[in-house]
Amino acid sequence: MNDDVAQREEPARPTAQPISLISNDGAAVTDSTAAGFALPDSATLLGLYRQMVISRRFESQVMALTRQGRLATYPSALGQEACEIAAVASLDKQDWLFPTYRDTIALLARGVTVSEILAFFRGDWHTGFDPYEHRIAPQSTPLATQALHAVGLATAAKLQGDDTVALTFLGDGSTSEGDAHEAFNFAAVWQAPVVFVIQNNHYAISVPYAKQSHARTLADKAIGYGMPGYYVDGNDAAAMYAVISSGMDRARSGGGPTLIEGLTYRIEAHTNSDDPSRYREKSEEDEWRAHDPIERLGKYLANANVLTPAVSEKIASEAEELAANTRDAMNQSPVLDPLELFDHVYAEQRSSLLEQRAFLENELATADGGSER
Repeated sequence: MNDDVAQREEPARPTAQPISLISNDGAAVTDSTAAGFALPDSATLLGLYRQMVISRRFESQVMALTRQGRLATYPSALGQEACEIAAVASLDKQDWLFPTYRDTIALLARGVTVSEILAFFRGDWHTGFDPYEHRIAPQSTPLATQALHAVGLATAAKLQGDDTVALTFLGDGSTSEGDAHEAFNFAAVWQAPVVFVIQNNHYAISVPYAKQSHARTLADKAIGYGMPGYYVDGNDAAAMYAVISSGMDRARSGGGPTLIEGLTYRIEAHTNSDDPSRYREKSEEDEWRAHDPIERLGKYLANANVLTPAVSEKIASEAEELAANTRDAMNQSPVLDPLELFDHVYAEQRSSLLEQRAFLENELATADGGSER
């Protein structure tokens, strides 16, 4: 046997049951499902709770605006807040986030403003924020492409000696894509400092998990690539934060990539144009509503006298203020310049692009009543 292969560390194997630190009734878990991970401190947990509450209020406001026809489409993450908020809370300032189209609340938690977020969903910009300012790649609509980008950036950071870790989200459906396989394999071979967080919300649009994969869990796939895999209760923010933080620390110390599956559920439709009643029963949705990640963490914090009525009221007030800011942002008419289409294509403008720009400029001048022909 090759000595290098023989000396490789046996990667952590996913547990049979999802790792959990707080039960659905708000009690600390002390049995084997905790899998040796410690419960985060109360300040961290309260921070997670606050951001989840604010994010859910933001999403409910955005969904209302979408129903009014003021936004074209919106993919909600209702029910998946624990996965996304815990992941962002695990990032250091220098780390990079590679999101999917559904991970808007992760952008919000990372500091992207409401106006910048909505610019994307109402079609003003493809990406309404500066990726370098926030260390967030553009939201990816093609499935799993962002995973390859995360591996590439993480590998470059490793080669340059930067203290940077890339974290990327994937859905359960995207793990069936070839790009996901390539990302997992290259990350493991190159020992890239990257963490893959799979939000298994049970459905790839209308296709249930059982028809996507015959694997026991998606986390089991990690073993085939030679990296640790963790199967986590995705509605337990404490467990998600503990496991993701461990993966980030491992990557930062040179330990290579980690794959983490958060078992959760998409409560809302795939997007506002989807009808989930055609492929799932309402009783299933109701069952998962009873596992609400915000209520679970709220019960624990209330029992620990951390989430008092006064604190809860303050958080609710912050959430309402953000909702009002969201409405105000939609009432602002954006100032759009069609010629900006050409400004961010190449670092140095090509002659063909300059010709197209001149053509459009002439067309705009003519449409505005100019004398140019």
